[in-house]
Amino acid sequence: MQHFRHLDADTRARVFFRQPEDIETSDGNDVLATALGATLYIPATRPDLTATVNKRTDEGVRSIVIDLEDAVADHDLDEALANAIRTLNELSGTSSLVFVRARTPEHIRTICAGLTQGAGGLAGFVVPKFTAARGAEFLDEIVAASQSHGTRLFAMPVLESPEVVHRETRDVELVAIRELLGTYRDTVLAVRIGATDMCGTFGIRRDRDLTIYDVRVVADVISAIVNHLGRYDGSGYVITGPVWEYFADHERMFRPLLRQTPFVDQDAVRFRQQLVSSDLDALLREVALDRANGIQGKTVIHPSHVPAVHALSAVTHEEYHDALDILSSDQGGVQASGYRNKMNELGPHRNWAKQTVLRAKAFGVTNEGITFVDLLTALAQR
Repeated sequence: MQHFRHLDADTRARVFFRQPEDIETSDGNDVLATALGATLYIPATRPDLTATVNKRTDEGVRSIVIDLEDAVADHDLDEALANAIRTLNELSGTSSLVFVRARTPEHIRTICAGLTQGAGGLAGFVVPKFTAARGAEFLDEIVAASQSHGTRLFAMPVLESPEVVHRETRDVELVAIRELLGTYRDTVLAVRIGATDMCGTFGIRRDRDLTIYDVRVVADVISAIVNHLGRYDGSGYVITGPVWEYFADHERMFRPLLRQTPFVDQDAVRFRQQLVSSDLDALLREVALDRANGIQGKTVIHPSHVPAVHALSAVTHEEYHDALDILSSDQGGVQASGYRNKMNELGPHRNWAKQTVLRAKAFGVTNEGITFVDLLTALAQR
């Protein structure tokens, strides 16, 4: 898969200093997980499921989840399973990674048994409400399916259960999950965060004027997940951001979260107004906070969210050259950034630099003077 391939060649040349690379499943889990970007969930009950997946792929989505869990009513489950299998058999050769969110280990077995072209267009499975007690059942089924089909299928556990949310059981559960995932390290692609279920534990639905980091009980859980599972010492995993669930205009309580200056500079004031009216300013803010908290990519439920996530995933010219400067020496110490606006500490900033180079491989590096506004505008105009 390759990000921003749907942009025309002239736009790509104008925007990018270093083009996004073509990512292969053999590039390693960290590279592939970083390249997931905005992962779009689509209910398995859609009658035009194959056409929808192909359309979203053409629009730049590179990771898709066919959802058999919360998005499907119990009485529609059999039909949804059949529809998912039919779609996977029709999708062989797609340029996006397609996963299925399965309710039970038995569903994984049923889906894989129904695939007529090896694994078809299937990249792996999302495991909802993942716990240390039941997680191995799902992971064993995914490993068995990989062996029987002769292909590598990935797992993405979703952490959202009460055992993770409740403070008195959280650390014990996360330690157990960490140990369990370690025995399936090659299979686990990324760890996903299920903030909607977490909020539901407390009877909360966060407002569209707020980010998930304003909901303190959930922010505390996210912090613990990153602490246990996002360590950059060889034991951690790429952790993806929780879903942003709003996509329509509304009467606002608080001021917009997007500064006007970047849009004025790019003659895109009207475009900023469109973003604000669709609640995308809060999404952009949350994506920035995701990255500040050690999280890559994001779950999304509407195609309008994808360009926002991807525009902020591209590495800026400044970030990239800071990262290269930091990685150019293993002697430690500090040196001034080439942009003359910060100090780069060659020891403490090394892991950040490695992650930045990984992100650059997947999402490219923008030209000097190009901002996320330029890239987001180009994606919106496409």
